Amino acid sequence: MAICLPLHVCVSMRSLTAPANAQIVHSGAACNVKDDNISERIYTIKEGDTLVLQCIVKGHPRPQVRWTKTAGSASDKFQETSIYNETLRIEGIQRVQGGRYYCKAENGVGVAAIKSIRVDVQYLDTPVLTVHQTISDVRGSYYQEKTVFLRCTVNSNPPARFIWKRGSMLIEQSKDNGVDIYEPLYTQGETKVLKLKNLRPKDFADYTCQVSVRNVCNIEDKSVTFKLTNATTPPMIRLSVNDTVVVDPGQDVVLTCEVIAGFPLPTVTWSRYPGPLPLSAQLRGATLILRAVTPADAGFYNCTAVNNVGNPARKNINLVVRSNNLTFQITPDSNKDSETIQMGRDLKLSCHVDATPQDKVNYTWYKNGAPVFNSDNLILLRSDPDMAPGTSSLEIVDMKFRDLATYSCVANFPGSRVPELRVDVNISQNSVSPPMLSVPNGGQVVSVREGGNTELVCLVEGKPRPPILWSRTEKDLLMPSGVTTVETPDGRLRLKNVSRDMMGVYRCQTAQYNGLNIKRREAQVQLNVQYAPIVSPVFEDRRSRNYQMVTLRCTVLRSNPPRLTDIRWYRNGELIRMPMPDMKETPELKFKLEPTNNGSYECRVSNSAGTSTCTFNVSAKPYNAEFYFDTPNPVRILKGNNYSYNLQWTQKEPKATDLIIGYWINQNLLSKQIDLKGKEPESGVLISHTISDLRIPLSYEVRLAPITTYSTGDYISRIIQYSEHHVCGFEDDRICGFSQDRSDVFDWTRQNHLTQNPKRSANTGPETDRSGTKEGYYMYIEASRPRVQGDKARLLSPLFNVTSVRGPKGSGRIGYCVAFYYHMKGKHIGTLNVLLRVRSIASVDTVVWTKSGHQGPDWKKAFFDISPSGPFQIVFEGIRGPSFEGDIAIDDVSITLGKCKQENTVASAELNILFSVEIWRREKMLLVWGL
Repeated sequence: MAICLPLHVCVSMRSLTAPANAQIVHSGAACNVKDDNISERIYTIKEGDTLVLQCIVKGHPRPQVRWTKTAGSASDKFQETSIYNETLRIEGIQRVQGGRYYCKAENGVGVAAIKSIRVDVQYLDTPVLTVHQTISDVRGSYYQEKTVFLRCTVNSNPPARFIWKRGSMLIEQSKDNGVDIYEPLYTQGETKVLKLKNLRPKDFADYTCQVSVRNVCNIEDKSVTFKLTNATTPPMIRLSVNDTVVVDPGQDVVLTCEVIAGFPLPTVTWSRYPGPLPLSAQLRGATLILRAVTPADAGFYNCTAVNNVGNPARKNINLVVRSNNLTFQITPDSNKDSETIQMGRDLKLSCHVDATPQDKVNYTWYKNGAPVFNSDNLILLRSDPDMAPGTSSLEIVDMKFRDLATYSCVANFPGSRVPELRVDVNISQNSVSPPMLSVPNGGQVVSVREGGNTELVCLVEGKPRPPILWSRTEKDLLMPSGVTTVETPDGRLRLKNVSRDMMGVYRCQTAQYNGLNIKRREAQVQLNVQYAPIVSPVFEDRRSRNYQMVTLRCTVLRSNPPRLTDIRWYRNGELIRMPMPDMKETPELKFKLEPTNNGSYECRVSNSAGTSTCTFNVSAKPYNAEFYFDTPNPVRILKGNNYSYNLQWTQKEPKATDLIIGYWINQNLLSKQIDLKGKEPESGVLISHTISDLRIPLSYEVRLAPITTYSTGDYISRIIQYSEHHVCGFEDDRICGFSQDRSDVFDWTRQNHLTQNPKRSANTGPETDRSGTKEGYYMYIEASRPRVQGDKARLLSPLFNVTSVRGPKGSGRIGYCVAFYYHMKGKHIGTLNVLLRVRSIASVDTVVWTKSGHQGPDWKKAFFDISPSGPFQIVFEGIRGPSFEGDIAIDDVSITLGKCKQENTVASAELNILFSVEIWRREKMLLVWGL
């Protein structure tokens, strides 16, 4: 349907909602793009270059694009490029970023469109050359053995080719009986071995391993050279310290790895397990210096010497940093299940230091200051088998009143600067009592607002008073600090910046150290985190017609405490006076929308912890329009240096608000109104408007807003620009404005691989479109029945309105370049003609390009220049050959202002001569006919 209005404005409408369609094209630093055996695009690129993939999408509304990669989004590998973007750009691509990339486009119409392309990153590392002796020659001089192996390993893509040289001479196994060249089994990377048999004097030389990937992506060859002499030996090292080094906290540690053999001179490196070297570590040649060590610096330090001869030499050092955490335990008679000290029963006192190694700790026991020695009722255990390793115990057998005393455990570290550690335990009938654990009144449930600070309290009584251990009752939950257990000396667990995920039940337990070693006492405290209501929607854009009822609802999803204390509604910041709502019901507001009460509505819902808000933007303002970006041939050339643009759009939810009567269109600050004359836009209906008198080659910003009786919608904007190059890939079912000629015998057909007739002839017609994708479309003629030899099908381009037949400054007629791809495979191929149809008093068709017969299995490009004398069309004429294996196809047709870039000067010259002669002949006939 078309509506013509004053001011020479034509508005046309037709239904259009199109599902998303996608195609991946490439730019950037590609080395090669090809298809594999499943017709998937393969993008080959050199490591370190820039990858640029563009997802060309079609469909309406405009599809949203997202890039993903095999095994996930891998967005961290996309660097600064958003994965929600039509163009994916990766600077300095690395080998790990190779793989299959997917472009997913969806717009809510039909299923999402997904395209993929495989990115193959090419690289060549510098090879590594190592020299090895035979296993039998372990004790002798290195090269007394007659056989030496030179192993060359490299990582590359594609697989590398190896070349061995002695000096500057190429080594060829077929010409030298003293060498073997082979590829070993079970090696990582690509490896070639040069075996020197029965070592000869000439074998002491420079050997070069050269690797090549045959200059793919312009990757140059790389090589490594090794000088083999009779002095070549593998590395040997020795350490300046013992295998285990025990030091005190704060002490400096110096570890030296001395090279005692190896030629060429080995390179020494230091590493640590677990984890990296400490930040304070200093490397000076083969010496590692650790300043002011802490227990966190403990671990195994590894020295490695490498000179690529034999295996690397390695030595390990276990660095132990002493600790000073001393604990004690009082264990009543375990055989009697006792929890108190009783006369006539046994008692055990234990002492433990968390030190490494344990055998470096000396324990000494004292009773009232005097050393304790083994006796009938006092038994010393250097390492108690019933306790943790390294625990010293003093057992008091059949306790008597004389055993009531103060016992001291002293731990010292011979040869260490760590001071001795001491703990005193008073054993009397009144000094030791079992612990009692309790939660203070009102402390069983602790409530705190989210973001606040609080503490959980477990009170402990007893002599001695043990520490309190806190943990979560839910097995898989950690403490807020990220650990499973937190020790508190006073039973108070302090929590800061409390969040709702910290809510739950916490367990407090007595520790079995620094007190009685008896059954743990346990209690629980529940943490209740209060937070403001969680509401939905947080924001909603609500549109409606004027004078209709509107209902707003603010749903409370969760709330702690669940009881609501207040519900209030506001319009544009002012309180709406209304009866007190029921706090148990979903907050709701109903009103009739009028031009005077459009605006922002807020529902503020409160509990004792805070207030949350639902915000509604309520308006009779129409939704914005949505530009259509896939208009075929939107540019039309006018007289002079002007052009026009066919602007197209659809209206989002046109029936949601009052009747849309027109649109404001703003072009470079000049506004005018498009009147729809009572024709209401419909969902999915395409609206067109022609913008005239635009200047070549300027671009323009166009803004568009819908109009109702009461209001104007929001403006949307886009840039329209003049383009001399229009390529039609027939991806849209409107085929870019091309049409079928009604005077021919049969029609061209739009098709892709997925819509092909499964019973079609196998030896004719393309498998894919010109770009190599099975989803891409093209136009073709079907040569099967009922077609017979000589049947013609004509496809007409849109009309190009050329009113000026002279180029600039009288240089002649305006020239155009016509380019397209054709596919003519089959033994019965007929003819493909391209005709220029010039519209004048009478239309004149001129053959400007022709091709007949089988042209091979691939798409081929054709192009030529034309200089029409007036408005013209390009006609593609397919003529059926002698039998059914004669399908002809065309794709990616472009008609460009200006001359073609000459890819074949001779062919172009011959074609121009043919075209000029034909034009002269036709014009002469018109003069004879009096036309």
